[in-house]
Amino acid sequence: MTDSEDEELTYAEAGVDIEDSEAATAALVGAVSETADTTEYAGLVDLGDQYLALATDGVGTKLLVAEALDDYTTVGIDCVAMNVNDLVAAGVAPAAFVDYLAVDEPSEGREAELGAGLAAGAEGAGMALVGGETAVMPEVVKGFDLAGTVAGLATESELFPGEAEAGDALVGFPSSGIHSNGLTLAREAAQREGGFDEPFPGDGYETVGEALLEPTRIYAYLLDHLRERDVHAAAHVTGGGWTNLERMGEFRYEITDPLPAHDVFAFVQDAGNVSDEEMHRTFNMGTGFVVALPDDDAEALAEATDGELIGRVEEGEEVAVRGLEL
Repeated sequence: MTDSEDEELTYAEAGVDIEDSEAATAALVGAVSETADTTEYAGLVDLGDQYLALATDGVGTKLLVAEALDDYTTVGIDCVAMNVNDLVAAGVAPAAFVDYLAVDEPSEGREAELGAGLAAGAEGAGMALVGGETAVMPEVVKGFDLAGTVAGLATESELFPGEAEAGDALVGFPSSGIHSNGLTLAREAAQREGGFDEPFPGDGYETVGEALLEPTRIYAYLLDHLRERDVHAAAHVTGGGWTNLERMGEFRYEITDPLPAHDVFAFVQDAGNVSDEEMHRTFNMGTGFVVALPDDDAEALAEATDGELIGRVEEGEEVAVRGLEL
């Protein structure tokens, strides 16, 4: 192993600086805030008796793993999931989805696999895939990029307030793995260990690439259960890892019983010599969705679903998990 491979890898060194990204996003949001009604996860249009909610997102550099392995069957699911889960975090049921595919040159086989994944994701979310756009732009795009937009409807009473309360319990729901965030760091770590075709040193997958391509879990199945409870806020754990809990308000989120992290996270940490703090600031670490609500409702929600009580909301700041203060 070379000296460079011994060095501790961070998300910023791999190519993505979360603080710069958040600053740029804040600048964009600030420019449109006077013309849009937004939650932490969706834009809202007041239609009178209900709200039209919109969210948009892409798959990110997970596409490069798919391209390296010539396997595009799952990333369409990721595209749907990253959008739908944001609506669910706002309390909105997804209704329809459109995609945008930009390519340097068309490929019938690749596009067929992408379309199948999008269709599977839409079916899993219980919504319609109503079309999209494919643009061939060889001077703009190298390879391809896939993004989408989801639309949903909710009454005012169905929307979550969006703010946790001190004393709330936290219910966490398992992720399916690395989902579709932090792949720039994960890819860099994988390259240190020989690449995506190397045998995966954990359970469930034959190769490293297969583990990285595990599609993002879709949490739309939770909505009926959540609407039966007094949910104060929810967080979709994406870019920024566990600091996403702070999107539920300025509190201290004390995680006493975190869900177990999948083997893929141990692989990334070991291969990239990544610190515990950097892992939790980048990845979901086994928990893809978190809900804040009163104790009785939290216990009932956990019993009715695959969720588990993972901690509490307290006065203060920061996210405390696995001995870390984020």
